Amino acid sequence: MIQALTRTLIRSTLPFLLAASFALPAQAERLKIATTFTIIADMARNVAGGLADVESITRPGADIHNYQPTAGDMIRSSGADLILANGMNLEAWFQQFTAKLGDVPVVVVSEGVKPIAITGGDYDGRPNPHAWMALDSALIYIDNIAGALATADPANATAYLANAARYKQRIEGTIGPLRDAARALPPDRRWLVTSEGAFSYLARDFGLNELFLWPINADGQGTPQQIRRVIDTMHKDAIPVIFSESTISDRPARAIAAETDARYGGQLYVDSLSESDGPVPSYLDLLRVTTETILTELAI
Repeated sequence: MIQALTRTLIRSTLPFLLAASFALPAQAERLKIATTFTIIADMARNVAGGLADVESITRPGADIHNYQPTAGDMIRSSGADLILANGMNLEAWFQQFTAKLGDVPVVVVSEGVKPIAITGGDYDGRPNPHAWMALDSALIYIDNIAGALATADPANATAYLANAARYKQRIEGTIGPLRDAARALPPDRRWLVTSEGAFSYLARDFGLNELFLWPINADGQGTPQQIRRVIDTMHKDAIPVIFSESTISDRPARAIAAETDARYGGQLYVDSLSESDGPVPSYLDLLRVTTETILTELAI
C-alpha cells in the first residue's frame, strides 16, 4: 500500500520538479586570475574574498628576478581571465611567458606608486620594483587590484571594493603602529643594512637610511667594491646590525657582520611568501614579521 502511494506521489510531482530544475538560473563562471608571484596572489585572494580563483605563476620561496617558468606554470595559468603583474622591470621573464597564454588582459598593480630609482649595477636608473614593501604603496596595490577585479567581473564589483576596504584597514592597523615606532627611533639607530637593495620603499616610508651590498638579485652576490663600501660605512657610522633576504644565501651578510663586529640580524622576507605552514604564509605576515625583525634589532 505504502509503495503504491509513493509511486503515485512521484508520478504526480515529477513534472513540477523537472520544470523547477530547468527554471534554475545557470551558475556564473568564476573569474580566474593569474599573478606573477605569491605576494600579489595573496593580495588578490583577500580582495576576491572567495569570488574568484587566484593562482600564482611562481611558487613560494622562488626568486622572482631570475625565475624560469615551467610547463606546469603554463598549465596552471592557462584559461586565465586576468593577469596581475608587479611591473617596474621585476618580471624579466613575464613578456615571453604571457605571449604563450594568448590575449589575456594584464594589469600592472604598481601603477601610481612614486618610483625610487636603483643606484648602481646593471639596472642603474631604473625603478626599484619592490614597492609592495611600504605601507603607502601596499594600499595603492590593493586599490589597483580591486579596480581590476571589478572591471573584469562587474557583477561582483561592490563585493570586491568592500573586501579591499576591509583588507586595507587590517594592514594599516597592523603596520601603521610599527611604522610609527620606526620613525621614533634615534637617528643613529635608523640604519637598515641588507644584502639586496629590496627595502628602498620601506626605508622611505619608515624614515630609515638604507645600505646594501647589491641593488638587485640579478646583479650578482656583491663585488669586492660593494662589500668594501658597506664595511667602511658600517665602521664609520657604528652600524650594529646587518640582515639578508630569505631567497638568497646569508653568507655575505654574515661575513660582513664578522668583519665589522656587528650582529647578523636574521632573515627578512621580501620577494616571496612561505608555504602555508611557514613563517610568512600571507602578505600581511610578511610585512609584519620583516618589520618586527628590523625594529627589534635596531632597538637593541
